[in-house]
Amino acid sequence: MKKISVIALAGISLLLASCGEKKSETVAAGQEQSVAEKQGAVFAVDTATSKVNWKAFHKGGMAPRWGTLAITSGELSVDNSQLTSGEFVIDMKSIKVDPASVTEKDKKYTDLEGHLKNEDFFNVEKFPTADFKITKVEDLASAGADAVAGANKTVSGNLTLLGKTMNVTFPAKVDVVDKSANVAAKFTVNRADWGIKFGTSEADPAEWMISKDIEIAIDVKAAQK
Repeated sequence: MKKISVIALAGISLLLASCGEKKSETVAAGQEQSVAEKQGAVFAVDTATSKVNWKAFHKGGMAPRWGTLAITSGELSVDNSQLTSGEFVIDMKSIKVDPASVTEKDKKYTDLEGHLKNEDFFNVEKFPTADFKITKVEDLASAGADAVAGANKTVSGNLTLLGKTMNVTFPAKVDVVDKSANVAAKFTVNRADWGIKFGTSEADPAEWMISKDIEIAIDVKAAQK
């Protein structure tokens, strides 16, 4: 019976993939790297206008859910109009689910917010913050189809979730004009790499249909101190 169920679920997943929303490619998560040295002028992140958007899916891209996270602090370093380093802190207790993403009559977006905050996912009482620290910034040779519009740099950084730090690399659009610096990027990670494993077991069909991928979009705006 279990074998049949797994085969049936695989067929359903293929069907969903043919009609679901396409997700971007998942970036590889590697070992923590040395943080880039601060060079040049320091730009303070504007927490009022900076934000993190997230999107999650069921397998095949179906039933997407999306929302926001608040950035509570951070800074960018700029030398000769080039981004050299930076970091910012994310308030995990601020996670919001956009009500427009929960259309089923029997589901409430507030229930999903509560679930994301508990031990199954981000365990915000134990891990109230996450952070990202740049380890390298390089010129982008060519932007793939999944890159944010106008991407001109490749950014690598240590992303810490649930107390675990992994290094990720993604294309980003970096603009430095006068006394302002903006960093925008969109990339997808496998949450299981950080130990967020709810829904990754094939033993429970209902959970197995939840994708491990989370799409993250960052929009960081900073001004010179």
